[in-house]
Amino acid sequence: MDNMSEDPSTGIGMAQTAERIAKENGFTKEQADELTSRRYEQYADALKNERAFQKRYMLPVEVKLSKRETKLLETDEGVAETSLEALKKLKPATEDGILSYGGQTHPADGTVGIIVTAERNAASLSDDSSIPIQVVSYGYARSEKATMPAAPVPAVKMAPDRAGLSIRDVTTIKSHNPFIVNDMYLARQLGIDAMRFNNFGSSLVFGHPQAPTVGRLLIEAIEESVMKGGGYAMAAGCAAGDNGAALIVKVG
Repeated sequence: MDNMSEDPSTGIGMAQTAERIAKENGFTKEQADELTSRRYEQYADALKNERAFQKRYMLPVEVKLSKRETKLLETDEGVAETSLEALKKLKPATEDGILSYGGQTHPADGTVGIIVTAERNAASLSDDSSIPIQVVSYGYARSEKATMPAAPVPAVKMAPDRAGLSIRDVTTIKSHNPFIVNDMYLARQLGIDAMRFNNFGSSLVFGHPQAPTVGRLLIEAIEESVMKGGGYAMAAGCAAGDNGAALIVKVG
């Protein structure tokens, strides 16, 4: 868990890298609280109608706790309950900072699986082969050291450019957000509305199980795009303090 608390290449705390970007961009705690509240509202949408959205891709898993006891895991665990009023009452974790406990993710367990294969095999494995999903582009970049929230931005710009697209052509955007500053910075740099991406949930809310995080975000982006009738879906995230990556798939 050390690399969740510190940038492995500099030893600087991840929260410090987020506060650095927040300060450089003049972000406020009020802005952070408002967007954090929106992220929890979006996650709540995934729980409506008996978790109809999550059941599109989440499968229950039976875990053996002992010889006689098993537990059925069906839902996310460790998700906090909050509101804008509650977030406003939380003090920043650092002096002169904007990030409270509410504006950051939590360590979580989790796993994800994605099969990348030929179209014929995909059709035979799919419950609905009428909706093809194809990888069309990716981006990968590094930012200045200890600027973790900034790392995905050049990758997110690279991915659509390589496919001859603009960010406006992307139907669904999912961003790994260990800190709410990640989304604030991404939105500002891309000129998009921070309130309108990361629908149905993000790692800020459901937790950060390391490697599976962006895999889940990609799956959620695909499912959301299917509900919209198709389009381009992008999932992006940061890693190891100053690395960022993005992947675009075409749905339908």
